[in-house]
Amino acid sequence: MCNKSFNRSGYLKFHVRDHTGVRPFTCDVCDKHFTQSSSLKAHLHIHTGERPFKCDVCKKSFKLSKNLKEHLRLHTGERPFTCDICNRSFNQSNGLKLHVHSRTGEQPFTCDVCKKSFKQLGTLKMHLLSHTEERPFTCDVCKKSFKQSSTLKLHLCNHTG
Repeated sequence: MCNKSFNRSGYLKFHVRDHTGVRPFTCDVCDKHFTQSSSLKAHLHIHTGERPFKCDVCKKSFKLSKNLKEHLRLHTGERPFTCDICNRSFNQSNGLKLHVHSRTGEQPFTCDVCKKSFKQLGTLKMHLLSHTEERPFTCDVCKKSFKQSSTLKLHLCNHTG
């Protein structure tokens, strides 16, 4: 489908699901579907509020071990992702990807509805909500719903002062 290659058949199997849209793992709480069981397991922390991975330096906690690993780089100053062109380095692979896209002007994520393109998958996902009435982020206090988690966070300030 895209000529990507993998050194393990399992990785290929997971990747093909990105193309086919097959999501065999379902959350019993909210009915959201996932391509991998590990993604479902990580998602369940949203419902439980569990944040089992804690930073020994600043005590901040995370739902995923990979997020703790990325966070620790802020304390160590490690920047393992380097641009081949200008040698600028980043503490997260996503930072390097965004940097490369800004250099090339590439916008690899395209909306199937209106054909608008974006540099980041997350931005495309937020954009897709503009084509629906879906409001997945709900205030626990007043039950008002929002399209973006950041808008919900701002709204919560109304309740907490």
